Amino acid sequence: MYSSPLADPPLIREPLHAPVAHLIRGGMIEGIHYGSVVVLDTDGQVQLQIGDIEAAFYPRSAIKPVQAVAMVRAGLPLDGELLSLAAASHSGEERHLAGTRRILELAGLTEDDLRNVPDLPYDPVVRDAWVREGRAPSRLAQNCSGKHAAMLYVSKLNGWSLDDYLDPAHPLQQAIAEIVEDLTGQRIARVSVDGCGAPLFSISLHGLARGVSRITTAAAGTPEARVADAMREYPEMASGAGRDVAALMRAVPGLLAKDGFEGVEVAALPDGRAVAVKIADGANRARVPVAAAGLVRAGVPGSLLAEFAGEPLLGGGEPVGCVRPVRALDPVSPLSACA
Repeated sequence: MYSSPLADPPLIREPLHAPVAHLIRGGMIEGIHYGSVVVLDTDGQVQLQIGDIEAAFYPRSAIKPVQAVAMVRAGLPLDGELLSLAAASHSGEERHLAGTRRILELAGLTEDDLRNVPDLPYDPVVRDAWVREGRAPSRLAQNCSGKHAAMLYVSKLNGWSLDDYLDPAHPLQQAIAEIVEDLTGQRIARVSVDGCGAPLFSISLHGLARGVSRITTAAAGTPEARVADAMREYPEMASGAGRDVAALMRAVPGLLAKDGFEGVEVAALPDGRAVAVKIADGANRARVPVAAAGLVRAGVPGSLLAEFAGEPLLGGGEPVGCVRPVRALDPVSPLSACA
């Protein structure tokens, strides 16, 4: 636990987002993606900020590494692939379903004990195959099932009730909230419900970057280090084949990265450098190149990040532009050949 006193909760207000990426077509700005970006240095100080990094926001699934740390602190005995899955927004591949079943088996439970919402697999190829086979939405296929299975396992080990493990007043969720505040260094502004049905804690973008930075700089063997090691060693279990965050962790040695719905991404290096991004309109096409540009500003060589510059904008089937981070974030456009 960190000894520094907690800061007050971030203010709940309309975020003062700023332009973070331009949609360039034929050498002209066709559209603008607004958002916020924070880059932390090795001392945890803000190296760069764009937009509003202190307003309350929902980190969505980007908070899962913190939730996983809280569960390990509460006794979750997983490591490796299964711990990575406990922090996952998975694609619904067979390995994800099998891993979730294994966590439930270790807890002496079944899919019927899950309380996340039934869904089809997140990955479009996997989802299309699922539909062709006539398979119905299931709790196991929903992208947060690994986290929910781990939540049930922790609750079972601690003798806590199972039917209401998603109640914000449940001991498990209280323990998670405590660690969210501990790692982010600030009190939670508001509690809502995430898409999967679990409690969702509102913090600031700055707090998210700080929290994941603390995970990657923790001493070996700590719950934080166990989560970071698991996700970095098995990035496809925390996401899926072909997912950009898995590719990013493979490309940058030691990087821990996690995405979240509505254009959220956080990434941190073992020395504490960290980047957190929120795209106001939730666009993935801006999230990826903006996060990559933030990592370059943090000191990651651009040569490692060339594949994350974003997909080209097409006209008549040919590249005619791109989504380019704004000059304040990417002053020399090292990640983009877009004019």
